[in-house]
Amino acid sequence: MSKFDEIQTEVKTTPGLGKKMAKYGAVGAIVAIPIPFVGPIFGALAGAAVAYAKRKD
Repeated sequence: MSKFDEIQTEVKTTPGLGKKMAKYGAVGAIVAIPIPFVGPIFGALAGAAVAYAKRKD
């Protein structure tokens, strides 16, 4: 099983994790708007990564 499959399975089995990742991703995208073109994309990825990293909280 690849790392992507492991993460996808964990998101599906952990209640509320997907919703939390979406919220953090949106906040990251908004914060990164001043960076032209790719800022919101990387901001959303960073926000989702933070939510995933904090999943045990």
